[in-house]
Amino acid sequence: MNKIACELVSWGRFYDLCNQLADTIGTSTYQPDLIIAIGRGGWVPGRVLSDMLGQFNLTSIKIEHYQETKHHQAAQVRYPLPADIDGKRVLILDDLCDSGDTFEVAVEHVLSRGIPLEVKTACLLYKQVSSFEPDFYVEKLQEWRWITFPWAVVEDITGLLQRVNIVPTTEAELVETLAREYAIELTPQASAAIWGAIRRANRESTGEGSG
Repeated sequence: MNKIACELVSWGRFYDLCNQLADTIGTSTYQPDLIIAIGRGGWVPGRVLSDMLGQFNLTSIKIEHYQETKHHQAAQVRYPLPADIDGKRVLILDDLCDSGDTFEVAVEHVLSRGIPLEVKTACLLYKQVSSFEPDFYVEKLQEWRWITFPWAVVEDITGLLQRVNIVPTTEAELVETLAREYAIELTPQASAAIWGAIRRANRESTGEGSG
C-alpha cells in the first residue's frame, strides 16, 4: 500500500490551535449557548474550548464511518444527541474537517432533534478538499495529509505501520521506521506509548500472560 503524507500534532500545537479558535469565536457575533462535540475526535477539543470560552454547556454525539461500498465509507450517528437544543445557539465542534461528511451528518442530526435558534460549526484544521466548510476554523490545509492528534497517536501510528507491512521488533526500530516511511519524529513519550501498545498487542495475539 502506498505511503501517505502525515502530520503529528503535538499537545502544545493542539492547545495553540484551541486558543486561536476560541479567539476567533469569542470575537465574533456568535456566542453559543451549547457546544456539541463530535466523538471521538471532538471530545478533547470540546472540553478545552468549553473552558476557554467559559461555556460549560457541553455535550456530544458520536459519529462513525462504515464501509458502504468497496471504495466508499459513509458516516452515521452511533450515539445521538441527548440534550435539549430548542431556542439555543448551538456550536458543533470536531478536531478536523476532512471529507466533510461527518459535519454534514452531524448538522442534519442536530436539526432533527429540535428547533435551535442557530447552528454553527467549528474545527481546528479544515482540509480544502472537504465538501463542507465549517463556519469557524483555525487553519485551511491546501495539501491533503493525514493528521494525527495526540489523543489518537497509538491508534493512528499502528495503522500507518500496517500500511507498510512493518512490525517493529524494538522501540528504536519503531522510531526509525516512522521517520523513514512517514517523516514522523516521535517524542520519547509518544514512542514509549506506541511501543507499549505494540507489545501488549503481540502478547495478546500469542496468548502470553493469560491464565
